[in-house]
Amino acid sequence: MDPSDQGALDRRHEHPHRPRPRRHRQDRPAGGRPAPAGPRPPPGRAAPVACGEDCATPEQGGTRYRLGWNDCAGGAGDAAEAATTLVVGAYPVRGEISRPLLDALPVVLRVDAGGTDDPVLDHLAAEVAVDAPGQQVVLDRLLDWMLVCTLRAWFDRPGGEPPPWWAAQRDPVVGDALRLLHADPAAPWTVAALAVRAGVSRSTLAKRFADLVGEPPLTHLTRLRMALAADLLVEREAATIADVARAVGYADPFGFSAAFKRVRGVNPSEFRRAATAAEPGRALPARA
Repeated sequence: MDPSDQGALDRRHEHPHRPRPRRHRQDRPAGGRPAPAGPRPPPGRAAPVACGEDCATPEQGGTRYRLGWNDCAGGAGDAAEAATTLVVGAYPVRGEISRPLLDALPVVLRVDAGGTDDPVLDHLAAEVAVDAPGQQVVLDRLLDWMLVCTLRAWFDRPGGEPPPWWAAQRDPVVGDALRLLHADPAAPWTVAALAVRAGVSRSTLAKRFADLVGEPPLTHLTRLRMALAADLLVEREAATIADVARAVGYADPFGFSAAFKRVRGVNPSEFRRAATAAEPGRALPARA
């Protein structure tokens, strides 16, 4: 299975010292393009498959996973000793557009079972064990679904502190305005135009947006545009400053450069030079 850029799934299985699992459980090798053969991990050790690497069958140095999340060793009356299959999904995130979400999350978070994503886990457990046409597409969408459910559960938990832009999406007026801005940030938005689309007066939208999001609509739009521009400056090496300006809604590159420096603390050319000179994997220059 070729991992895609987003939502690639890897598998690893732990084998504790215990009797061989019952044969009615369906053992399947990790599928996909064969990887170079290598030594099998010793019994009792985790067998990781790093995200972004090819999977391999056990005969070629890979590991086994099982259909389902655990596999009891004995009958119904035996102790519940089980191996656990971990399904690991990777979302490579680089640049500035993902930073507001990552800043709102801890380094590691844990969501208890019993929520809306439990059925998704069952679907993942079944689909990851089936080598069939379209498998990667299905896995990617299931992982997207599980990520959204997990974020909802985390931010909506008792005592949770979701960022204002997250909570504001539930508001029928401000939520619509946010979706419009993020769907087409390069459009020539004004507060009046947003208010018309949201079905309220200009003053109502301006006040409600500032109260819920913590900043005026056009200030939010400028921050969004500058985050997109920062990523474009790094990703599109051949693009000129004028090209990037037009891509984020500025007809005048000088006006864009002034806005970028006001928000980011450096002008676009300086930002690009610093990001290009940075070591691979190193974070881009921080916001001012």
